[in-house]
Amino acid sequence: MTIIARSSETAILKQFLNSNKSEFMAVYGRRRVGKTFLIKSFFSSSPCEFFYVTGVEKGSALKQRQNFCRRVSEVFHHKLSLSVPKDWYGVFELLKTTIDNLPKNKKVVLFFDEFPWMVTPKANLLEVLEYYWNEYWSHDKRVKLIVCGSLASWIIKNIINNTGGLYQRVSYRLKIEPFTLGQAKLFLKSKGVLLTNKQITTLYMAIGGIPLYLEQAKKGLSADQIIDHTCFNKNGLLFNELKELFKSLFKESEIYIKIIKEIAKHRHGLAKEDIAKHLKLSRGGRLSLRLQELIDAGFIISFIPYQHKERGEFFKVIDEYALFYFNWIAANLSAIKNLAKPSGFWLEKTKEGSFHAWKGYAFESICYKHLPQIMHKLNLKASSVPFSWRAVAKRGSDGTQIDLLFDRSDDTITLCEIKFSEKPFIIDKAYAKILENKKAIFVAQTKTKKQMFIAMISANGIKKSLYSDSLVDSCVTLDDLFVAI
Repeated sequence: MTIIARSSETAILKQFLNSNKSEFMAVYGRRRVGKTFLIKSFFSSSPCEFFYVTGVEKGSALKQRQNFCRRVSEVFHHKLSLSVPKDWYGVFELLKTTIDNLPKNKKVVLFFDEFPWMVTPKANLLEVLEYYWNEYWSHDKRVKLIVCGSLASWIIKNIINNTGGLYQRVSYRLKIEPFTLGQAKLFLKSKGVLLTNKQITTLYMAIGGIPLYLEQAKKGLSADQIIDHTCFNKNGLLFNELKELFKSLFKESEIYIKIIKEIAKHRHGLAKEDIAKHLKLSRGGRLSLRLQELIDAGFIISFIPYQHKERGEFFKVIDEYALFYFNWIAANLSAIKNLAKPSGFWLEKTKEGSFHAWKGYAFESICYKHLPQIMHKLNLKASSVPFSWRAVAKRGSDGTQIDLLFDRSDDTITLCEIKFSEKPFIIDKAYAKILENKKAIFVAQTKTKKQMFIAMISANGIKKSLYSDSLVDSCVTLDDLFVAI
């Protein structure tokens, strides 16, 4: 199994494996992002004894132990029938005895995949893991333990930030992120799907950088045809994926869907107080917990606009598929189900006026995921801090929104305007006035004394003109977002 576009992750795995002491790694990331594939592919071809077991979704404690013992038998005991101990202490004692009998010169990698599913109520699995790691395996330089799960919040709380027996035991943390545009291009190319950067971006706007979703792309089809087949076909993978995905990640999944759906309606983000108000929810800790779980799962981000206080936190959807689902699929579920021939449904939707507004929103989301590429093109140092900024219109002053800005360590601020257009963006007299007003309002309300620069992030660049020359200091194009950083 060939690993594509995961060079930084494989470098970490090599370091982890080659260490001359025991190691404990926590791996997390949203479902479908390729965690299991990466770990299995890397260690199956590495010089080590590789044991992996996957938790059984909604399986009982007995089912989990049976599954674990079956894998011990398959990997180490030539599929001989093993009796299933009555508790996890017995299961881990079986695994310990097996490891003790392995060659002393060979490293042993233990991969517990979807570990949160294994941890059933009152079964004490987490306590057993703590005991065997602290008592035996942390002292055995051969042993490398990987605990993995799609329930990112659970992994962060119970493994990485464990306050009990596993406190500060995790030596490696590896979050598997969706592919960037450049990685998605490499992945598609490896499957013989050769699309232009523009076509890849169109596809990415709908399904993001999730490897399983990108696998739906077929050779010889355009981005719109792939979207049509995958999202607007009642048998397509992404027709009803969001609901199934949320069911697998969250108890009471409907409330999480309502929360993200409400946030998705607001292009520039939504405050927690407004989320609670719109959905008639309590503003207490339960909502904060759910928002954090959505952040950990990779569906939303939280941000504090420039110079706002901490209580001014906003939330914004950054998962492309979720945005696409709420804008296009959910609104057409009945129509899609009744279609005799689904082919062409999406192509008709692209003719609607709302399609272009959605593309602008989706492109903004992509830009937030490609800040390193943007900073590279703008020649900004790593110390530059990204923000957004808004000013609410008041009596005597106009309101405005700045999509992205970088507060730099060289006494400078770069204001970025994000635009998606099919052709080079034209800065005419009217738009030049808009840019000048944004800059003036920002300076007046923030009272900044820093040097101000304006950068355009425009998919197809900007058309050279008198106004562009006088106002715009630099430009980031779509091709710049594909650069490997």
